[in-house]
Amino acid sequence: MNKRLSYLTSILLFIAFAVFIALRQTNPLNFESVRTYESLIFKGFINTILISFIALFGSVILGFFVYILQASKVRFFKAFIDVFTEIIYGTPLLVMIIVMAFLIGPAFNTYNRIVMGTLGLIIYMTPYMSNIFKSAFSSISEEQYMAMDLFGFTSFQRYRYIIIPQVIRILMPPLMNNFSLIIKGSALLNYLSFTELFYSINIMQTRTFAYSEGYLLMWALYIIITIPLSQFTRFFERRWGLK
Repeated sequence: MNKRLSYLTSILLFIAFAVFIALRQTNPLNFESVRTYESLIFKGFINTILISFIALFGSVILGFFVYILQASKVRFFKAFIDVFTEIIYGTPLLVMIIVMAFLIGPAFNTYNRIVMGTLGLIIYMTPYMSNIFKSAFSSISEEQYMAMDLFGFTSFQRYRYIIIPQVIRILMPPLMNNFSLIIKGSALLNYLSFTELFYSINIMQTRTFAYSEGYLLMWALYIIITIPLSQFTRFFERRWGLK
């Protein structure tokens, strides 16, 4: 069996499994009631993408800043980042979002729970972003730095022709993986009544009692977002010979 046929067979098996699950529901599926809430669900779909991009952008900037501090020779900075990282690793994402929205925000007279919840998502992803920066920059060997010194490269030439191209090549696949994690993690913002995809479909379910239809639709919409990201990551890895 060739590669394409194997993938096609696998896809058909998963589709068949989804159809089997749908047909085995206690009540017959009826998506007519879902159509009434198309605009709400579409709004939640768009909001999920937007808030995920905001969280990605914020965590990339903060992650790079954390990487700089971690690479610093100042012991306090290194210790501070180590403690910060351990705290984040030991905290579930839902707990981080709730703590930011209901505890840390009010302590600073900030009561916009959506903003604080998004900030919680950004802070949660920061150590993971910092790690991919660390891996990317560590891929540049000492021999390359020595060669740059030997040929008299300026700082601009070092970053433009040697460092940045290699860092981007290493950085992109894990960055896209983290973006996929952010998209899935954004569903937890529904606890703050933010109109993202999970919250929108939950509203539809409570008003129409179309729970099975809602869960199937939610599953499909998240897959529509995340699978292209994973495929783009694989394409990037093949294009740059990372695998």
